[in-house]
Amino acid sequence: MICSELEAGLKPEDILYHESLKAHTTFQSGGPCDIFITPENEEQLTFALETLKKAQIPVFVLGRGSNILVGDKGFKGAVISLKKHFKDVSFNGTEMTCGAGLMMNEAARAAMLQGLQGFEFASGIPGTIGGGLRMNCGAYGPEFKDIVKEARLLLPDLTIRTFTNEELKFSYRNSIVPELGALVLSVTFSLEEGDPELIREKIEEYTRRRRTNQPLEYGSAGSTFKRPPGQYAGAVIEQCGLKGYRKGNAGVSEKHANFVINYGDATSQEILDVIRHVQEVVRDKTGLLLECEVLFIGEF
Repeated sequence: MICSELEAGLKPEDILYHESLKAHTTFQSGGPCDIFITPENEEQLTFALETLKKAQIPVFVLGRGSNILVGDKGFKGAVISLKKHFKDVSFNGTEMTCGAGLMMNEAARAAMLQGLQGFEFASGIPGTIGGGLRMNCGAYGPEFKDIVKEARLLLPDLTIRTFTNEELKFSYRNSIVPELGALVLSVTFSLEEGDPELIREKIEEYTRRRRTNQPLEYGSAGSTFKRPPGQYAGAVIEQCGLKGYRKGNAGVSEKHANFVINYGDATSQEILDVIRHVQEVVRDKTGLLLECEVLFIGEF
């Protein structure tokens, strides 16, 4: 029944059934979801959410999947992905507006070509604009909160409202979005005029630093743990002798201890076991409880 209802308002190619989420997450692990939907526009997105809500089907909204770990048994419900269609970018003076599904490296390149600076720090973050806003992502100092002017959010009652920077209530790796249960549609950034070549050089420098210091050749969710107050998670993990710890095909990176990585064909359970082991050892040795940046979705 739900299949025919969804197909009445969406294109057939934008609805997949029993789709493996392994191909849709940067950890490269996890089982299937019941329904995988890639709406083409806001009207189709609202239609899909309304239809699923009436059918009481659980929904998870996915960007690039760069900050989640999906259980091996998958997600019993519908996953809505915006990365296929919600990728528009436009400019108004020094303001850049991006669709929630646009990759951050694509947004950084667009800003560079426009001669606008301020977004370079996000150029290597492996996620979408929507995910970046949701968690107030940052790198090398700057965060989204420093450059976001406003964002359009779809609220649980399916109304759309524009939130200012102040109303988004940014904090370390968080915003008001999860609290509201909202979905990011688009974000407008306030940038500054700059020299495209100097902007390019800055992006290339950030890229070089990431390649040198991070295990980009393996599947991961980026930094696994939030930074403890006054410390760095990677340094704490390394001091506890956990650098290189491994279970099955998952482990703590030898290059950067705050990266739990998939060495190849790791199960989500193996990845989760490594994460839990790191938390337990660090707690026992230091008293610190490392808080995950990673969201756990589905059944393990």
